[in-house]
Amino acid sequence: MLFCGINPGLYSTAIGHHFGRPGNRFWPALHGAGFTDRVYSPYEDRALLAQGYGITNLCPRTTARAEELTPDELARGARALAAKMRRFQPRVLAVLGVGAYRAAFGRPRATLGLQPETTGGVRVFVLPNPSGLNAHYGLAALVQHFGELRRLVAD
Repeated sequence: MLFCGINPGLYSTAIGHHFGRPGNRFWPALHGAGFTDRVYSPYEDRALLAQGYGITNLCPRTTARAEELTPDELARGARALAAKMRRFQPRVLAVLGVGAYRAAFGRPRATLGLQPETTGGVRVFVLPNPSGLNAHYGLAALVQHFGELRRLVAD
C-alpha cells in the first residue's frame, strides 16, 4: 500500500522525512488504526517498507502550506502518480487530503473513502490530511478514517 501526502512541508524537508512536523497526526493515526504496533517517529519512515507500506508525495515542491501549490503542479503530480501506480501496482493508494485529491485529479465531488475510479489501475482511498494545520479532523476522527482503510486492506 502507498500513502501519498500532498507535498513536503518546510519541516519535513529540513529533516528529510515524511510527515515530519511534530504536530502532524499521521504517525499516531497510523498506529491508532492498527497499521503499526507503536507510534513511529518520522525518522523511521523508511521502516514502513518492511511492513508493506510506502510513502510518497503528490507534488515534490516544498511549501509552508499545501494551498501554495498551483493547479498545474497538482495536475502534473496526478499524472506522475498514475505512472508510479502503473509501475509499482500497490494494492491501494491512500491519498491524504480530499481537497488536493479533488483538484489534482479533476474530481470536484470526491469524498473521503474508497473512490469509484482507479489511478494507474490501482484502487484509491482518500483520507483527511493529517497535518496539524487541518483543524477539521481531530486524532479520533483520523483514526476512524485510517481504520476504514485498514479494514479494506485486511480483506
